[in-house]
Amino acid sequence: MEETKRIEQLRNELHRHNYLYYIKNEPAITDQEFDALMHELQALEQRHPELFDPNSPTQRVGSDLSNDFPTVVHQRPMLSLANTYNRQEVAEFYERVRQGLQGEPFEICCELKFDGLSISLHYEHGRLQRAVTRGDGVQGDDVTPNVRTIQSIPLVLPPDAGWPDVFEIRGEVLMPWASFEKLNRERQQQEETLFANPRNAASGTLKSKQPAVVAQRQLDAYLYYLLGDELPADGHYENLVAARSWGFQVSQHMRKVSTLDEIYAFIDYWDTERKNLPVATDGIVLKVNSQRQQRSLGMTAKNPRWAIAYKFQAEQASTTLREVTFQVGRTGAVTPVANMDPVQLSGTTVRRATLNNADFIRALDLHLGDHVLVEKGGEIIPKITAVDESFITPDRGPRVEFITTCPECGTPLVRYEGEAATYCPNDTACPPQIKGRIEHFISRKAMNIDSMGPETVDDLFHRGLIRDVADLYDLTVPQINGGNRNRDISARKLFDGIRASVAVPFERVLFALGIRFVGETAAKVLARNFKSIDALAAASLDDLLAVSTIGPAIAKSVLEWFANPSHVFLLERLRAAGLQFEISEERKAAQSNRLEGKSIVISGVFQHHSRDEYKALIEQHGGKNVSSISAKTSFILAGENMGPAKLEKAQKLGVSIVSEAEFLEMIGE
Repeated sequence: MEETKRIEQLRNELHRHNYLYYIKNEPAITDQEFDALMHELQALEQRHPELFDPNSPTQRVGSDLSNDFPTVVHQRPMLSLANTYNRQEVAEFYERVRQGLQGEPFEICCELKFDGLSISLHYEHGRLQRAVTRGDGVQGDDVTPNVRTIQSIPLVLPPDAGWPDVFEIRGEVLMPWASFEKLNRERQQQEETLFANPRNAASGTLKSKQPAVVAQRQLDAYLYYLLGDELPADGHYENLVAARSWGFQVSQHMRKVSTLDEIYAFIDYWDTERKNLPVATDGIVLKVNSQRQQRSLGMTAKNPRWAIAYKFQAEQASTTLREVTFQVGRTGAVTPVANMDPVQLSGTTVRRATLNNADFIRALDLHLGDHVLVEKGGEIIPKITAVDESFITPDRGPRVEFITTCPECGTPLVRYEGEAATYCPNDTACPPQIKGRIEHFISRKAMNIDSMGPETVDDLFHRGLIRDVADLYDLTVPQINGGNRNRDISARKLFDGIRASVAVPFERVLFALGIRFVGETAAKVLARNFKSIDALAAASLDDLLAVSTIGPAIAKSVLEWFANPSHVFLLERLRAAGLQFEISEERKAAQSNRLEGKSIVISGVFQHHSRDEYKALIEQHGGKNVSSISAKTSFILAGENMGPAKLEKAQKLGVSIVSEAEFLEMIGE
């Protein structure tokens, strides 16, 4: 039966998207697309009750459980809300409430739906006792140490404010737009993967094992639901007003209404005004105000009958395309950028949007002067989704064509087989590529040269002092300060940072060279296997492919890099400057093959070393770090508070558990 196959297909697809969204923080589809798939599955399952499956996505709440935090069972389940994207379903919800209450008058509390990570805060005797994520709705992760760093969450309530002795308050942990954009700028400078949106950034931050990192990223929290046996009032709205007086950040924008027209007015107002908020919102939440009436209406298996979430459509605006410019990156990849009339999206003014590549431009059929539809929807990089065809006229502007020569150096561009990007091949003389390679070289995970950033690189480049990374080691303090004695202190600090970088170990030097496809992990693998830059330079294709995790793309790139005479000359200059081009004798002595061929998962909290140190030890002894458990996992290095999900999966697959002491004995430490 076709519908039977579709049910199975939808279940598999929704399970995958749940995992991408809640565990990986890498959503592949929009919330609206996810909800559409879920609604389709619900309708099919209703038609085919004989195909009931307790593990169907319709029977559970999506989970954000981490395997690295203690798990706590919620005193009261944290159920998700039913979603809608249209007014008709809002009206149907209103009518269901009216009928469920048998004509009894009722009020609706209208609230903003903040786009963050749900949290449950437990207070006893006026003090924060525990903070737990929503998890799967039944149990969540205890993230109390991290939540204590969030300034807007009170740790101790003011005395004599009227709060109950024991209560729970729920809300959303958020990353404000300003903090989000600052964080992504820093990650971009360090060549780290950007967070897609503030929700992912907040989630990733709250699950950090280092509370100091959480504090640094300046999370915020809005609270929206008070629970307990001795609450101040029957009204949900009134309880939140009371909670605000106790020191909790409760949105000033919630409203209590009685009619459907008032609900629509609230939705219409915030569909536009939300763009001016300092935090991300993705909808409106409607709740029956009276808790007595909430109890009367009750719950379904998954959702409360007394509440619904109205989700805004993905935020989109129409503006005019004025110009397309082309940027050249460190690798020579050329990225087209649309320059448009300014337009407001997700709380920020957008003037530029990426156009990805030549194929993307061709598919859109862009012309200068076109009215284009731009979406941001929480994404850090705005994108053009379509041309607004209602504005197309016979005198349409010239078609946008991808350039054929580099905008920086004039070199003819190339497009390699199997790749969507277009490249400038002039990697030795193209200014953005030169500066980009230097910025990569000095970055934190590479040479980590203190007091040097893109602005300094740009200044030294334009003054003709640096043309490659080896030039850094020829700089003098007078050259750096440019004759300005007021800059002597900063110039000396930069000079000292450059000199100190010669002690950086070989694997980071190898990463710093910027060989295409040789990232941080591949550099460690190559350094561990070949031990020196000379051995790596002499390696054949077969030698490289014989190394575990080194595939054809990396191997070919390494061979091409060392075959370039300019690179060989660069290495000799760096060698003369004193950089580490082989693994030290001390580290060679510490290396072994004790863990060769073993794939190891780390879980829990340790006493003798940090998790990062254990990862380094695993690699040092020939093992491979993996993040998830499978039948191929050799064992789990388990500390205290090992995640229950990992323990359960390990037992099911027969994967052995190795304690910290056993592991240290295993590697001879």
